[in-house]
Amino acid sequence: MTTSIDPALVARLSGEFTSVAGDFTTLGGRLNSLGRDLEALHRQMRGAAPGTAGTSAPAAPGAVAPKTAEPAAPPIAAPTTEPAAAQIPSPATTPDAAGTPGARGGDPAGIPAGGPAPAGHAPWGVPAAAAGQQHWPVPPPPPHSRYAGAYPIYRDRPPTPPPVPPGRGPAGPAAPRIPWWQREGVISRLLAVAGVAVTLIGVVMLLVLAAQAGIFGPVPRVVAGAAFSAALVGAGVRVYRRTGGRVGGVALAATGFAGAYLDVVATTTIYDWLHPVPGFAVALGVAAAGVGLAMQWRSQTLAVLVVAGAAVLAPFVSTELSVLAFLIVLQLACVPVQYAYDWPYLHLVRTVPAVLAVQIAVVAAAIGTDDPGRNLLVLTAAVAVAVVGVGGTVVVVRHRAGDIVATLTCALAATPLLAAPALFDRPAATAISSGYALVLLSLAATALLPKVREIARLPGHTATVAAVAGSFALLETLWGVTTEATLSLGLFLVAACYLGIAGRTRNRVAVAAGAGYAALGGLALLAVAGPDTLSTAGIAVDELSAGTAASAIAGLGVIAVALWGCGRFTAPRPPGGSTDSRATLVWVGGSVAALYLVTATTVSLGVTSGIADGFVVGHSIATIVWMAGALAALLYGLRRLSGGTATAAKVALGSGLSVTAAALAKLFLFDLATLDGLVRVTAFLVVGVLLLIAGTRYARAFAESGARRTDSGSSAGPH
Repeated sequence: MTTSIDPALVARLSGEFTSVAGDFTTLGGRLNSLGRDLEALHRQMRGAAPGTAGTSAPAAPGAVAPKTAEPAAPPIAAPTTEPAAAQIPSPATTPDAAGTPGARGGDPAGIPAGGPAPAGHAPWGVPAAAAGQQHWPVPPPPPHSRYAGAYPIYRDRPPTPPPVPPGRGPAGPAAPRIPWWQREGVISRLLAVAGVAVTLIGVVMLLVLAAQAGIFGPVPRVVAGAAFSAALVGAGVRVYRRTGGRVGGVALAATGFAGAYLDVVATTTIYDWLHPVPGFAVALGVAAAGVGLAMQWRSQTLAVLVVAGAAVLAPFVSTELSVLAFLIVLQLACVPVQYAYDWPYLHLVRTVPAVLAVQIAVVAAAIGTDDPGRNLLVLTAAVAVAVVGVGGTVVVVRHRAGDIVATLTCALAATPLLAAPALFDRPAATAISSGYALVLLSLAATALLPKVREIARLPGHTATVAAVAGSFALLETLWGVTTEATLSLGLFLVAACYLGIAGRTRNRVAVAAGAGYAALGGLALLAVAGPDTLSTAGIAVDELSAGTAASAIAGLGVIAVALWGCGRFTAPRPPGGSTDSRATLVWVGGSVAALYLVTATTVSLGVTSGIADGFVVGHSIATIVWMAGALAALLYGLRRLSGGTATAAKVALGSGLSVTAAALAKLFLFDLATLDGLVRVTAFLVVGVLLLIAGTRYARAFAESGARRTDSGSSAGPH
């Protein structure tokens, strides 16, 4: 099968393609001419701009002069002379910055492009001077528009003024401030709070004063209080659902729940109708219902009014110790609220009343008669406050790490149990404080161990509070297990542990705790081995003991650990850099403290050794040890100086020279007058030999340093 092609069809298609090609060629020529005309129009528009009116740029060679045409819009109402079409660009043919025709646009007022302008207004895109001085404001183009730099009306336009702030006129003064009593909701809230307070006071009068005056019987009083509270809660729920009834509904409901709580307190403590345990359970249910409604309404005000009203007025209903339990019930009932919502005022209101009440009970029990049963109840209340406060904080901060108020409530709740051991004798108080210190310091230690920290997830502020409270509890434990002679020993050992942890982990809280314990240990040592004791033989024999020597040795260990940790905390400095002031302070202070501790150690050992001249021998050994330490510091500094470590060398040399001066002063001012016989001779001979060694090594070190500088200078000279 063959297919034939019609030659006539092929010829006709070829002719049509040839005609289309010719049309495109003609269109190209017209577009070229249109471009030249638009270029000439653009130059004429620039010549007609303000400041250059009446001048025009010469036309480009070969450009075709535009023809005069009728205006694109009919005359406006004001008698003006419309410019020719050659002077007014048509929106359809306005060139952009690249010289190409732009897109057709419309006026911001809704006037179409090329359409008539309203009376008194110039056509869109026409300067006011070209429109008969009709000052129609030209809107600025968008910042991303390609026309922003093409037209003189945009290029010469002044900058747009900044937006006017709300409440101010273009140049007017600030709007007058509304007085607080005229602001919306202020008076209504004040009236609501006042109504809650007055109503709850009336409930207390019904429950207490009516009973004292014999008005009504116990049953009518309790039933009336319960019915009145229930009616207030029901009215509050009903009012809350109405428009604008939030404030009134919250006030009524809060009054009802607080009144019901006070009614339960009176039923349990005044009339003894409920055993304390069921009474506490009913009170917990009432408080839970109140804060539950507050959570449903998302109203912190409702929860605060319920807790504050019940907590403040409960002591007026009864002054028995059972009131402490009712306050702790309020503290416990709000823990779920603290976990769900960050309501800081509620957390403070639920914690402060319980803490203050327990602290007052501790003070009252301490200054009152010794009642073991009452003391045990107060201790139980302190333990309960600490458990609810610390445990609730741990639960909350694991869920919301940035809750600082939760940590503050933990700090407040931890204080009653720190004061409660004062109610018991020494063994029991030591057991209470040691157990409390173990719990708190264990919580604080979770922040130091990486793996445990990931599991515990306690933030730093909570760990800091636990560490501080645990340190106080540990101090109480040391006070209970030590005597006057060994108290400084225990304090120094704890200080060394804290400073060691600080040097290992670079924890500033541990540094502060270690420094505090070291300072207390130094004060305790001075109370036993003061300057008068160390300088007088008779007092030294009576006061100093082996425990004093052990405490002084422990103090030397604290200084060593502090100097080691200071090196880890001090930022490294370049060779030849300035000495760190903190390092210098620690070294100087450590040197002075070490001199005293060495003297206390040697004199205590000499006195307790039983030899005849133990006091004198101890002082001579102290002088020799002073000079030996100074020699060691000087040798260390000279070695560091030759090695290029200027910072450490300066600190060590300064400390060594200071100790040398102190040793010489002691040798001539004290030992020469106190020591006698062979002991004095030995002290002078040993100190003199050590001074000779120090001077010889000092001179050799500087001679070697000068020789090295000379060699380096000669090697750097010309060959």
